[in-house]
Amino acid sequence: MLTTALHTLRARWPAFIGSFIALSLGAALLTVTGLALASSLDAPKRAPERFAAAPVVVRGQDTLRVHTPSGERTKELARPRSVPDALTTRLKDLGPVVEDRSFPVRVHGSRGPGDLIGHPWSTAAFAPYRIDAGRAPRASDEVVVTRGWAAPGDRVRTDRGTLRVVGTVPRLGFEDAVFFTDARAARLSPVSVQLAVDAEVSAVREAVRDAVRDSVPGSAGVRVLAGDDRRYADADPDRDREALTALNALFGTAGGVSAFVSVFVVASTFAFAVAQRRREFGLLRTAGATPGQLRRMVLGEALAVGVLASATGCLLGAYAAPHLAAQVVEEGLAPAWFTIGEHTWPYHMAFWTGLAVALCGATAAAWRAGRTSPVEALREASADTGTMTRGRWVCGAGLLLTALVTLVVALAGDPGDLLHRKTYVSRPMLLIAAAALLAPVVVRPSARLLTWLPARLPGATGLLARENTAAGVRRTAAVAAPVLVTVALAGSLLGAVATLDEAKAAEVRERTAAAFVVTAPSGTGFDAAAVDRLRAVPGAEVSPTSSTAVYALEDGVALIRSDARAVAGPGALTATTRLPLAAGKVADLDDRSIIVNEEWAEHTVGRSVRIWLGDGTRKTLRIAAVMHTGTGDNGVYVTAANAAGAPADRVDVALADGADADAVAAGLRGAVTPVGGRVASGDEWAAAASPAARGTTRAGLFLVLGIALLYTGISVVNTMLTATSDRARELTVLRLTGATDRQVLRLLAVESLTVTAVGALLGLLVAGLNLAGMAAALHLLTAPVTPVVPWTAVTTTAAICAALTTAAALTSATLLLRRRAVARE
Repeated sequence: MLTTALHTLRARWPAFIGSFIALSLGAALLTVTGLALASSLDAPKRAPERFAAAPVVVRGQDTLRVHTPSGERTKELARPRSVPDALTTRLKDLGPVVEDRSFPVRVHGSRGPGDLIGHPWSTAAFAPYRIDAGRAPRASDEVVVTRGWAAPGDRVRTDRGTLRVVGTVPRLGFEDAVFFTDARAARLSPVSVQLAVDAEVSAVREAVRDAVRDSVPGSAGVRVLAGDDRRYADADPDRDREALTALNALFGTAGGVSAFVSVFVVASTFAFAVAQRRREFGLLRTAGATPGQLRRMVLGEALAVGVLASATGCLLGAYAAPHLAAQVVEEGLAPAWFTIGEHTWPYHMAFWTGLAVALCGATAAAWRAGRTSPVEALREASADTGTMTRGRWVCGAGLLLTALVTLVVALAGDPGDLLHRKTYVSRPMLLIAAAALLAPVVVRPSARLLTWLPARLPGATGLLARENTAAGVRRTAAVAAPVLVTVALAGSLLGAVATLDEAKAAEVRERTAAAFVVTAPSGTGFDAAAVDRLRAVPGAEVSPTSSTAVYALEDGVALIRSDARAVAGPGALTATTRLPLAAGKVADLDDRSIIVNEEWAEHTVGRSVRIWLGDGTRKTLRIAAVMHTGTGDNGVYVTAANAAGAPADRVDVALADGADADAVAAGLRGAVTPVGGRVASGDEWAAAASPAARGTTRAGLFLVLGIALLYTGISVVNTMLTATSDRARELTVLRLTGATDRQVLRLLAVESLTVTAVGALLGLLVAGLNLAGMAAALHLLTAPVTPVVPWTAVTTTAAICAALTTAAALTSATLLLRRRAVARE
């Protein structure tokens, strides 16, 4: 039967072109994904940047290490400690010591870079930076900047005052820097957590060991960085690894969706092709073909398509991978060095996966072909019967039940799991697959519902469209199913992100009771003088808070970090913030207590918890109150005594009785102008602080939706071309009964729009169920929110599907109508 399969494939190639393209694209995407993953595993080891020319860097304790029964657990400290003064004195005996400082600098207007970083001039030699114009800074208002945005002699207004550029240095690619005198940098950033030492590495290590042996306070966690380890003194030394992790997640999601939709499209195409060939298979059975021979013929067709498509996909992937790598680097989704390397296993993976997808997609169709009886050769009626086989019922019902059970289990056990990106991307697939399998059950009633009004309008078009759509269940389901998948994905994924963002925004708005919020420049804080000036503003009741973190052991083995806010006291906190309390009182918060949320393993009011502060200091605090979990951003609250020296980076302001809001706002702006703080109303700050999806998340979602829409286009165009061409006799009868060409085309257009509307309606229903599950999870987490349906994306997707479906049907029909109606008989 393999020879017969090849002849059939050659004769009926238009019916298989959709499967070929779908498999080719799937194999191409898998090739690109595999090559990107393999190349990311070959990532070069990052070299030091700011301290590439420094002999040794000594860094204060920046890692919390906790011993547990299962081994040591580590976390990066939110507030790294300074190198102890006693150790610094010993290091100065070995050679020159330079204290490093880094702090953001914001240029007023749009002239300067948005991520400008300040340093003391003495650290410039360690990169190394060399002056290419002008001279080094000498006065407190003089600076040297990286070349490209300012020149010697320019005056620049910044949040650090008006600065005079006296020199420039070349850009080295990893930062835009501005260098102050050492004295001015020390005033702007008093805390230094690392030192550059011009001495032998062995001597520095020995000095640190001596300090630890002599029990010098704070020396136990000091790190000596030399060689490639000096990269840990750079800002965000793990940013490449994090970027690659996000990139792999993006491509992994795209590859998974591609495989899912590929199987679906191939299975749908082969199932429809088998249904259209019932008379052909009946004739083969009459001629003596066995069921096994028919199944082998269909599988042989799938094998031939799979081999050709997978090979083509590998070639396409090899061509596309370097271009895609360049694009993700340009968009900032991957490190600048990321390129596609030479690897062979991604091609094997893509080829054999594509072939397996083709065979899996055709298996059900082959089984159905084998069940064709010889009497099918005598069929004349075009109405579909038996569209729901036993296997389709079992698989569809099983997937639906699995989706519902896993949802109920998640809601009953861990509702927060439904809010994770991995979950809200993968979980809808079960429900979508179930809906696609069960689509023939609801196609007929849905079509009759949607065509109820057109069928009652004057003329026969509406009535014929209604009956044709309802009678051709298999044809209607084959076209509606890919539309269902695409609309459901658009509604579920984009809706999940929008719903979660709206819930988080609602939490921020609900917690904010301050009339004004004063924020320090990013990465900095207000000094005591600035806070005192804010307190002195008439009519302002200020509540300075600091951003920090606390760490706790969960179940004795897992070291968990929780973001924390440190407040001046419970009274000021109550006046400016509404905490979502589940138990306890804010008034009970003091220097020996903590407010936690329900995510903590221990969250009983009055119980004590052992924690570590942001600088690694170990403490035992009593739980004063417990907040609801919400979307997971509620964090914890401590007093300023437990802030590990973190400066106030935000000041919430309440209005005193009778105070004029405009006057208070003006006073606050005047108080923070010298340090570059920003004053916003409570509503403005809440809107700005509301989280939004990250760039990689948005890119991943749109990539997934683009893939789904592309596959949908392939599927509906292929199915409509095949289905319309197979309706030649039906269209001929219509013309012989008096229908004009325009009326026939109008009928096909109405049918196409009806089928698309059926798919869009079912997809919207699936998306609604998925979003309802997320809303239920948020409700259980006491973060109720109305599900957000992305109507623009859903409508656009449905419109594109309708345009493709209608264009394919009309194109095929137009070619058929060029022939004379009598010639067909």
